[in-house]
Amino acid sequence: MSHTEWTDAAAVADVPEDDVIGMMVAGRDLALYSTGGEIFATDNLCTHGHARLCEGFLDGHEIECPLHQGKFDIRSGAPTCAPVTEAIKSYPVKIEGGRVFLAIG
Repeated sequence: MSHTEWTDAAAVADVPEDDVIGMMVAGRDLALYSTGGEIFATDNLCTHGHARLCEGFLDGHEIECPLHQGKFDIRSGAPTCAPVTEAIKSYPVKIEGGRVFLAIG
């Protein structure tokens, strides 16, 4: 049976609704997104232009890279718009006691 290790990343209140923030969690540069009452997490670096996604534009479940306007689905990390072709890593999220926990191992 596998054991998932959860890392405390932030307070739910620190992630503004319909927005994205960047933060370092366990030595990784991650982006946390809040949309539709849910929180999602991905790597913060665009796989195409090496721009920080936390500086991009969140529209529903898509984050637009601020450099070349490529887009990713924040639920899966999958690219949704050219010029992006390589997915970003997404991380499982759970909320407990008003805190955001990520499975980043």
